[in-house]
Amino acid sequence: MYVGALVNLYTRDIEAGVRFYRDLLGFEETFRTPVDGTPEHVELRLNGFTLGLGTVEAAKRAHGVDASPGTPAMAFVVWTDDVDTAYADLTAAGVPAVQPPRDSGNGNRNALLRDPDGTLVEIVAKIQ
Repeated sequence: MYVGALVNLYTRDIEAGVRFYRDLLGFEETFRTPVDGTPEHVELRLNGFTLGLGTVEAAKRAHGVDASPGTPAMAFVVWTDDVDTAYADLTAAGVPAVQPPRDSGNGNRNALLRDPDGTLVEIVAKIQ
């Protein structure tokens, strides 16, 4: 009955969100509407996972939802091979850091940052 799923994050600045997830985290843009001008919805994929970005204005118009991006109701987790390198690259690109890389005690190494809307982004790798 169900054929797919995605997580949709609401954003105040969709172009900044696209640059963050596409250009810094390596997601591939797969869909955008409208195609011309500033989009109100963009979908991006990374290794079979789809992330949607939608504007707060579109959330209000299309769904009657007052979206409030950046509140820590969730953390978006991205797995990597090297947390320290990813963290260094992201912070060098100006991404706000919350917590530097550390061993979490469960066989993982992680770091916390924030996307352009303040949503927590956790970068994680297995400790080798």
